Amino acid sequence: MNKYLLFALLVGVLLNSEGCRRRRLSRSAPPRSIPADTVVATRPTPPADTAKAPVLTRPGIDEARAIVAEIDFKYLVAKSKVSFKSKDQDISNANVNLRVRKDSVIWFAVTGLGLEVARGMITRDSIHILDKIHKEYAAYDFPTLSRQFNFNLTFDLLQALIVGNLPLPQKPAQKVKRDRDYLLLRQTEGKVLVENYIGEEDRKLKKLMVVEQPTRNTLRLDYENFAALNNFLFPFTSLITLDYQSKTDGQYYQSLLRVQHNKVELVDKNPGFPFTIPAKYERRP
Repeated sequence: MNKYLLFALLVGVLLNSEGCRRRRLSRSAPPRSIPADTVVATRPTPPADTAKAPVLTRPGIDEARAIVAEIDFKYLVAKSKVSFKSKDQDISNANVNLRVRKDSVIWFAVTGLGLEVARGMITRDSIHILDKIHKEYAAYDFPTLSRQFNFNLTFDLLQALIVGNLPLPQKPAQKVKRDRDYLLLRQTEGKVLVENYIGEEDRKLKKLMVVEQPTRNTLRLDYENFAALNNFLFPFTSLITLDYQSKTDGQYYQSLLRVQHNKVELVDKNPGFPFTIPAKYERRP
């Protein structure tokens, strides 16, 4: 499948790691970061008088104090730059149009050299990706993927990762603890440990660590460049690092994905979600 499909926003990293081109790692090798100049983009500058959320003064005492300042919206529209790196892949500054209808649809289109090379549609029960170069398409469903990765993958999870909200709902028994410059909320889902690092002053999710316990496969997501968007703070940059052990050869590899939004809008009008699978396209196994 065309290399641009590795993008698939968070889907390509979360759901198709075994299909990515790999970079071999030792178990102890630290994650690498994509250089800051990999993506060239501009973002809005937060106004000086942007209001901050109340400071959490006694984390771990009251459940309400641990709630992240989450983003609410009807439709989200974004124009973004995406870069992907591994040993054999180096995609820099692919242009991506992203559209989200809250709790319903995630749509994206990827362009390269002035042409649309891939398009994807994620609904609450399925994921479809078109490879317009090779006239192929791929189809997934969440239950199958959840069994494959020992983790409850859902539409709500992907949507939360895109906008910087908590990936899992907080339960009353789960408390936050102070961890250096963050408030740390630990959660478990099946065999997966999720660590949410929350900014103490603005109550925004700043870093996310997801560890699959038997294999120690790890996904780290760092949110950066927060700026005012309507009445919210939105992360205009996301860096995703995936370290995992291949089921094929038992070796450890790393994939890196950087998403930087040039423009993001929260709108009330439906932007449209055009997606059809041409009859001549073949389904990818």
